[in-house]
Amino acid sequence: MPSALSLLRTLACALILAPAALWAQAPQPPEIAARNYLLVDVTAGQVLAAKDIDAPVEQASLTKLMTGYLVFDALRAKKITLEQKLPVSERAWKMPGSRMFIDPKMQVPVDDLLKGMIVQSGNDATMALAEGVGGTAENFVRLMNEQAKALGMTGTHYKNPEGLTEPGHTTTARDLATLSTRLMQDFPEYMHYYSIKQYRYEGTPASNSNNRNTLLFRDPTVDGLKTGHTAAAGYCLVATSKRDFPQSGPRRLLSIMLGAASENARAGETQKLLNWGYTAFDSVKLFDAGQAAATPAIWKGTQSTLKIGRPDPIVVTVPSGSAGKLTTTVVRQDPLIAPFTKGQSVGTLKVMLGEQQVAEVPLVALEDVGQAGIFGRAWDAIRLWIK
Repeated sequence: MPSALSLLRTLACALILAPAALWAQAPQPPEIAARNYLLVDVTAGQVLAAKDIDAPVEQASLTKLMTGYLVFDALRAKKITLEQKLPVSERAWKMPGSRMFIDPKMQVPVDDLLKGMIVQSGNDATMALAEGVGGTAENFVRLMNEQAKALGMTGTHYKNPEGLTEPGHTTTARDLATLSTRLMQDFPEYMHYYSIKQYRYEGTPASNSNNRNTLLFRDPTVDGLKTGHTAAAGYCLVATSKRDFPQSGPRRLLSIMLGAASENARAGETQKLLNWGYTAFDSVKLFDAGQAAATPAIWKGTQSTLKIGRPDPIVVTVPSGSAGKLTTTVVRQDPLIAPFTKGQSVGTLKVMLGEQQVAEVPLVALEDVGQAGIFGRAWDAIRLWIK
């Protein structure tokens, strides 16, 4: 039986991968000057707007999101530490493109290399991390592709850890949303790196200190994640924003903007899309974390009912002003026969807006329920037979 945590991660990923819910009364997104884009309400697990999200695109430095994922995983597994100093190889030193400006005379702490990769988008810092975690860049790329497969990123293939243009080094907007969401869910303790506005390693140029995500300086609700640019990819930005709302609580949106014409355009178009997502849609909390969405009868158990719901709040997003039209239905197998383990899948909550389905949320057992004794099981067996 999978753990409750692994089950929740699977369910969250499935929600992101689900097709966008298209309602007849859904607001139309503004005109966005980019080749591809995607707006996801991460809190509700719903797609709000999308354009060509499965088309293969150049990754540029958005590649570094997966590099970061693997480095964070190595840190959690204690294969490396933030204080550990890694050597700078000739290969890392000679990396073209954006740089942290480190050289082979240096031994650089992992903490600084992460800042160099994320804040400065340094290809040299990225290569040093890849070699430090994977042994070689080639082995690290193998790990990247294995992780992409494990996350269900079927449209992604990596050829390098930094994102320089290379044939076959491609991804999709949908896969970037999956990766970004899992990055935030799986490694919350490291997400502060993506909100650092300025960083410079001692002895390197001061002019290289600003984070290339200019929305961090413009919008206080934006707290990540990563920019990218090559001639082939255009100007790209994966941005996440969290704003608080009195009725529903914190709400996080994720924007994927690919192939914009300039640095200002990718920031401006992303801001436009985020603002539209927050104003054109309302977030509605249907159930609190751990609150029972239903308490169905069960059979042959140590108790007669089972609380089912989600360990996290159940939130949906609907067009502004339409929350009063929402209805919910629990769909489950019947009869429910004990035993049940906390976190075990039990049914789904279908959320309807009028006659259209807004969301289908998996429900799990919120408690353990053991099997009844032999007489209790026998009595329920008779009752079931009569029923």
